[in-house]
Amino acid sequence: MHARPAAVLLPASTADIQEAVSFAAARGLRLVARGAGHSTYGQSQAAGGIVVDMTTLAAVREVEPGHAVVAAGTLWSQVVDAARAAGQTPPVLTDYLATTVGGTLSVGGFGGASHRHGAQTDNVTALEVVTGTGELTTCSATENRDLFDSVRGGLGRFGVITAATLRLTPAFDNTRWYKLWYDDLAVFLTDQSRLVAEARCAHVQGRIVPAGNGSWRYRIELAEHYDRPHPPDDHELLRGLRHTPGAEETEDLTHADFLDRMADGERRLRAAGDWFHPHPWLNLMLPSATTESFVRRALGTLTGESLGRAGLVLVYPLPTRHLATPLVRRPAGATAFMVALLRTARPGTQHTSIAANRALYGHALAAGAVAYPTNALPMSPEDWRRHYGPRWPDVVRAGRRFDPRGVLAPGHGTQAG
Repeated sequence: MHARPAAVLLPASTADIQEAVSFAAARGLRLVARGAGHSTYGQSQAAGGIVVDMTTLAAVREVEPGHAVVAAGTLWSQVVDAARAAGQTPPVLTDYLATTVGGTLSVGGFGGASHRHGAQTDNVTALEVVTGTGELTTCSATENRDLFDSVRGGLGRFGVITAATLRLTPAFDNTRWYKLWYDDLAVFLTDQSRLVAEARCAHVQGRIVPAGNGSWRYRIELAEHYDRPHPPDDHELLRGLRHTPGAEETEDLTHADFLDRMADGERRLRAAGDWFHPHPWLNLMLPSATTESFVRRALGTLTGESLGRAGLVLVYPLPTRHLATPLVRRPAGATAFMVALLRTARPGTQHTSIAANRALYGHALAAGAVAYPTNALPMSPEDWRRHYGPRWPDVVRAGRRFDPRGVLAPGHGTQAG
């Protein structure tokens, strides 16, 4: 999607954001905070309004054992570097570290460690926020709790996050990264569930890639972190798993290189041009019981060509007991599966993928799914009411309280209610 704002603000301070919000409110303009531009469907655009480029407010203000205080425009890669210098690391990171702290905390933020630690929004202890009234305030689980619970995963509707206090855990020297190949979807899903249920390793994710002739291959990626000279026990980690014998791959990396493992891939995609193509992604969380049938349906609508040269499908389990952020919706049941169709489209063809996303979203709802709303997916006000379900009254109240003039735009090409 493309939209032309009336102005782009490069703030030099939090006070600049406060002034911009007050200016927009007085003139009936929309204002959107933009991080690193990783959104896929207009989430960081404001037609005729104001876009605030948060990357000018990037700073790691403090790192102490157990926590870091960072400005919202800071990239996660910068957080990792500063934390590791102090022997620490964030407990949950997304696969790609060149996104901003404020951006992922406005949505959720999931990765291969979420089966142990939940979303990134579950690992923030305090926030500094400019609300839709232009007020600068701090919030946490014990101070201004309503704002804290509204802004985390709130899609930018209730406030602009300007700083965050993040949990940190001890870092490690190295990581052993395992890639296990499967030819059967059901076995692939079952083994992932077993790994998570038994808490065998630090990182668990699954990928589905085209195998040619309309078929697919499945790969579990698991990892265990360790300090020298105590590597993990391969036999114990892989015990009882039913991957294709002899096809497993094992690699030892520094812990830092594992966390930033997408950096080489990004360079290749930029060089090939695919990085700059449209990315009409669809991200969903499904109940464990319906994941297999939905994934089979979704794969039946895809080909290697429609997925794109740089595309893939992610499927991995998330115990819902760790997902505590109120506005990050989760399906019913003890375990949900993240299912992410990460298409890369040729320029000018993305509308076909967006229409396909909408059709699959209807099937996903029937399977008990919820959206993880980083999607290229048209959403009507009724869709948003359905998405939030019993939380919808909380969303309405938060909007009236923290953004009474409707300054802050929710994106997605539509308004959320």
